[in-house]
Amino acid sequence: MNDWPDRRTGDRSERYGRGSANPQPESARAMPHIQRRPAPQRPSAPPQRPQVPQQGQGYDDRYQDGGYGNSPGPGYDSGYNTGQVYGSGSGGSDGRGGGGGRRGGGDGGYVQGGPAPDWRRRIKLGALTLVVVVLAVSISTYFWADSKLKREVDLAKVIERPESGDGTNYLIVGSDSREGMSAEEKKRLRTGSAEGKRTDSMMILHDGSSGPTLISLPRDSNVEIPSFVGSESGKKFQGTGRQVKLNAAYAEDGPELLVRTVEFNTGLHIDHYVEIGFGGFAKIVDAIGGVELDIPKAFKDKKSGADFQAGKQTLNGEQSLAFVRTRYAFAGSDLDRTKNQQKFLAALASQTATPSTIINPFKLYPTMGAGLDTLIVDKDMSLWALGNMFFAMKGVTGGEGTSMNMPISGSVGGNLVWDKAKVKQLVEQLNNDEKVTVKGN
Repeated sequence: MNDWPDRRTGDRSERYGRGSANPQPESARAMPHIQRRPAPQRPSAPPQRPQVPQQGQGYDDRYQDGGYGNSPGPGYDSGYNTGQVYGSGSGGSDGRGGGGGRRGGGDGGYVQGGPAPDWRRRIKLGALTLVVVVLAVSISTYFWADSKLKREVDLAKVIERPESGDGTNYLIVGSDSREGMSAEEKKRLRTGSAEGKRTDSMMILHDGSSGPTLISLPRDSNVEIPSFVGSESGKKFQGTGRQVKLNAAYAEDGPELLVRTVEFNTGLHIDHYVEIGFGGFAKIVDAIGGVELDIPKAFKDKKSGADFQAGKQTLNGEQSLAFVRTRYAFAGSDLDRTKNQQKFLAALASQTATPSTIINPFKLYPTMGAGLDTLIVDKDMSLWALGNMFFAMKGVTGGEGTSMNMPISGSVGGNLVWDKAKVKQLVEQLNNDEKVTVKGN
C-alpha cells in the first residue's frame, strides 16, 4: 500500500539526513515535486495570475514571475500574500471583505502605520481653550460686580483738602443703616427701628509699601466741625469752632462732611470712602459660612445681644453683628469696642480671601453679591482699589501691618480728646509711607 500523498512518488526508504554506509558522499537528490490542485475558477472569468506588488513594498523582486524566472502555469495558486498589509491606513479594500484597512473596524481604532497623535498640538489647543474660558468668565464677573457697586459719595464736594501723601488712605465706615431690612430681621439682629443712619464704627486704613496700618477712630472722639459745602444744598457753611463727637458729623450732613471733618482734624488726605450697613455686614458673614474668632474672655451685653464664652468659635452673621457693636460690657467702652471691630474685620478679610472662596463660584458669587449690594463707595472707587483695600485688611491679620486706636490724651465732657502731638507724628509717617512707630490706646 502506497502511503504517499497524491501524485507523490519515491521510496520511503530513501531517508535524508541520516547518513549512509557508502564512503562516498551522497549526490544531490531532487525533492519530490508536489503539484497543488488548481484553484477553483468562476466559469465566466478567465484564469488570473496573482498580483505581484511593485518593488519597494516589502516584496523581493527576485521572486517575480513565480520565483527566479520560473513562471507558474495558468490557474496556479502560489499561496503567497500579495503584500496587502492589514490594518494599514489605506482607504481601499484589502480584497478580503474588509474596507479601509482598519483593525477593529471602528473609526476611533488604532491605524497601523498611520501618523502618531500630535499630543503637543492637543495640549496647546486645550490650554488655549482654558485661557479663553477663564478670561471670558473673569471679564463677565468683573462687569457684573462693577455694576453692583453703589457709587454715591462725591468727594469732589469736599473743600480745602490736605495734599495727598504716599500710599492710599481708605475711610471705612460701619453705619447703623437698616435699609433693606425687614421688621423680623431688625428684631433678630437687635438693630432697633430708628430712622436715618449714624456711624457705628470708623477706621482709616493706610495701604503703602511699609505695610498696611489700620487706625480706629472712636465715635466719641472730640472734633471740630470745619466750614463745609452741603452735600445736597451746595451751600457753604462757615466753621464756628463747634466741638462735637465725631459721629455727629456724619449725622449732620453724611459721608462728605465726615470726610471733611476727618481730614481737617488729622491733616490726612482720604482717597476713598467705603461704608456698609448692619444688614450687609451680617449677610457677608453668613455667605462665607461664618467667621472663626478666638475670644479671650467671656462677656454678655443685653443691648447688642452678645453672649459669648471664652475660646475659639465660629460666629454667624447675627453673632458677628453683636460682637462688633458691644461696648457696655467693657471697662474701656468705645475703645475696647474698636479693638474688637479691628480684630473681627481683619479675621473676616483673612477668611474670605482664600482659594476655597475665590475659586468656588458657589461661595464667591453669594459673598460678592451680599457685600456689593450693601456697599456704598465714592464715585472714583474701582473694583481694583476695593480689592486692594480688602487684601490690605487681610495683611493686618497676617502680621504684615499695624492696628491701633487713635492716640488719646484724655477726655472732655465725656468725649475722647486726641493727642495732637502723636497724631501729627502719625500722619507724617503715613504721608511719607514710613513704618508706623506711634502707639495708640
